[in-house]
Amino acid sequence: MDTIASLFSFITTPVSWVIVQFHSVYGALFGPDTGWAWGLSIVSLVILIRICLIPLFVKQIKATRAMQTLQPEMKKIQERYKNDKQRQSEEMMKLYKETGTNPLSSCLPILAQSPFFFALYHVLNAIASGDTIGVINQSLLQSAQKAHIVGAPLAAKFTDSASKVEALGASLTDVRVVTAIMIVMMSASQFFTQRQLMTKNVDTTVKTPFMQQQKMLMYVFPVMFAVFGINFPVGVLVYWLTTNVWTMGQQMYVIHNNPTPGSKAQASYLDRLTKHVTQHDKVSKRRDRAIVKAIVAKGRDRNEFERKFINGLSKAGLAAQADGTVIKSDTAAAAQAEDGTPTTAVGTPKRQQPKRQSKSQRQHGVAGGAKAADENEPKTSLTKSGEPEDAKPATAAKKGGAKPAGGTRSKAQSGQRKGPQRPKSPSKK
Repeated sequence: MDTIASLFSFITTPVSWVIVQFHSVYGALFGPDTGWAWGLSIVSLVILIRICLIPLFVKQIKATRAMQTLQPEMKKIQERYKNDKQRQSEEMMKLYKETGTNPLSSCLPILAQSPFFFALYHVLNAIASGDTIGVINQSLLQSAQKAHIVGAPLAAKFTDSASKVEALGASLTDVRVVTAIMIVMMSASQFFTQRQLMTKNVDTTVKTPFMQQQKMLMYVFPVMFAVFGINFPVGVLVYWLTTNVWTMGQQMYVIHNNPTPGSKAQASYLDRLTKHVTQHDKVSKRRDRAIVKAIVAKGRDRNEFERKFINGLSKAGLAAQADGTVIKSDTAAAAQAEDGTPTTAVGTPKRQQPKRQSKSQRQHGVAGGAKAADENEPKTSLTKSGEPEDAKPATAAKKGGAKPAGGTRSKAQSGQRKGPQRPKSPSKK
């Protein structure tokens, strides 16, 4: 670790200068030789570095989402050229170039932060050895050696011997208890951050080896922090615990306000957005308008959560526009037609299902309908012109099994079967 830290010795002067400037401020409040003054100086250094790295963090998010989108294509390339590693690598690079994706972009914040981490380690190691470094002169060196964080010296390690810890004015038990607690907190924060990413902000529709690797890292990283943490000075543990907490909070903010499409976080976000928009009939925040604009632009490529969001707006009488705003829609599902008929989301009347009738109702309905139709038709006479209908012979109705008037079916008498009856043959006298 000392060899690696020495490689970044060129940045120890800027890091030590920033710590000294913060120490001058906190020393005036808490005292120059207190652990609060030196500990808060390290925390402030972390915050300053992470604020400067926010643009890289945004780029990391975009790169990670782009890599998730490319996983199906990458898997196809791996299966197609599984026996030709060189061609497989060329096709991968071609895919990255066409989509403008860089796999290293997801590691940019960690890579950019590493020089400051090792420079701080180099500064604290020099303080533990009693050597001046950067802008830390002899008086500042003595002040830093007197600083204790909850009983543990700023430059003490878990693996230090009892004599070395006593030389810094502390007991070995205090140092190991404090460093053990900080190592556990550091590993737990790293595990929670990675788990939060995998369970809430990952597109559940994509199942690729990349997801399995991320799940594996969720358990590997905390173990790595626990193993290497016993060799870190207390000041470095403060630095790394602070940056882990910052990363966790930053990620929670991103997941809450700008989740990955297709993830559980997006489903929760769109549910909250639907409630807000339906209550106020508008999209208030510019960030929300950007997300609504992106959803509208997708068209048929929307996932199930985005389709549910659009349908929810339609049911509330609203319609999302291409610029991310919403307007009231005259064809909402809650609206009704002029005759009071309930309408669907597109404004068309709902189809009414006819009620099922019993057999007797159907028979009476057919007969009644036919009778009503005959009553409405003009009556025509089969008799000669000018001959009254009453003069027709009575036997005319009996010839050839004539149908009853109005065309209705004759009702079955008792003991007879239903339906039209055969005409009886004339009786022989």
